[in-house]
Amino acid sequence: MPVSPNQGSTGGGDAVTLTGNHFTGTTAVRYGSRPATRFTVVSNTTTDTITPSGHGAVPVSVTTAGGTGIVGTFYYLPPPSFRIEPPPAGPLGGGNTATFTGLGLYTTSEVRFGAQTAVFTVDSDGQLTVTVPAAAAAGPVGVTVTTRGGIAGGVTYTYLDPPSITAVTLDSGPVDGDNLVVITGTAFSYATSVTFDGIPALSFRVASDTEIDAVLPAGDLGPADVSVTTLGGTTTATDAYTYLGLFAVLGGASVTNTGPSIVTGDLGVSPGVSITGFPPGQVDGSIHNADATAVAGHADLIATYNDAVGQTPDDSITGDIGGQTLSPGVYNAASSIGLTGTLTLDAQGDRNSDWIFQIGSTLTTATASQVLLINGATARNVIWLIGSSATLGTDTDFAGRVLAQTSITVNAGVTVNGQVLAIDGTVTLDTNTITRPW
Repeated sequence: MPVSPNQGSTGGGDAVTLTGNHFTGTTAVRYGSRPATRFTVVSNTTTDTITPSGHGAVPVSVTTAGGTGIVGTFYYLPPPSFRIEPPPAGPLGGGNTATFTGLGLYTTSEVRFGAQTAVFTVDSDGQLTVTVPAAAAAGPVGVTVTTRGGIAGGVTYTYLDPPSITAVTLDSGPVDGDNLVVITGTAFSYATSVTFDGIPALSFRVASDTEIDAVLPAGDLGPADVSVTTLGGTTTATDAYTYLGLFAVLGGASVTNTGPSIVTGDLGVSPGVSITGFPPGQVDGSIHNADATAVAGHADLIATYNDAVGQTPDDSITGDIGGQTLSPGVYNAASSIGLTGTLTLDAQGDRNSDWIFQIGSTLTTATASQVLLINGATARNVIWLIGSSATLGTDTDFAGRVLAQTSITVNAGVTVNGQVLAIDGTVTLDTNTITRPW
């Protein structure tokens, strides 16, 4: 090629070698009407030049004592321009593909992310496919593209830390989903998916780099992994959320009711088949008489009971626990427990705080007793494990999930923010309000 390279920047300054004959004694080299910025006659057949600024296609001429001749044509290329198809961000380790679109990219010779050189493919004059290089630290870097027409910059790419999950609040809810939870953590910007045991959230919103609000899909009873995927990577919190059963009331042998009790949530019996007193009792949910849902609920009750019984106690309780304020933990009573007056459960600002009461024999509350939840405590996170039977005294205002090995008697006027679930025996209701706490 007599002009090599035959393309360059409109701003000039490109080194171009001319090949021909009779270059000895050259007095001028011109690119169109403009003289070369500099030229050096290397031999009678070779001259090295530096281009002046210019535009378009221009003839390259050499003048000697013998006259002026056209050596060839030089093409001035406009400077490139580009943008990174959104979103212009990705993981620290790189390796992901980015698409650059713009103009004047056909002669691209280098793509850089900060100080790192990227591997690229020229798809057309308007597009590059680029493999993003790794970076040492998260944050924005400048991206440049070098072509024969010049260097384009002014574009930023952001390297992202992988996300992390610190908490899911509330960390439990119904198997039918559709409830809202708040996921807190780090590096949540550019989130692309949120899943619960691999099932996508019904919807989610990135509230900030440290918070995602998600609406739960339906799931299976028990613990579920929570995963957040961003352009920076994926993080999974194992068993960070627990799907809880549908039942507000579940008996092992039977469920009986007197008076206009109101049950919010499902009511059922298994393996027994006797449900009486509905109406006059009302169920805002479904009634399951030894059907597949009741069988599954009974199995879940046993599994939940056994898991909670196996937890290592943090402290012991004895006698009557009325008048006390208890922080979250596992409390063990070797025998029976009473409750007279008010028991206060203080979550100390943590809505995921848990209480497990392992009661070896019976639980009996006095008339007009109360379980008071304060500072973020929730009834769904309070479990009462009763080794035999529980009796909730008249007009008691109770909170938590009562899991009894034998039977549960709920006397007149009692309100339960929670569940009453008996493994082997009967749940007896009398003009009560039982509300499943999720």
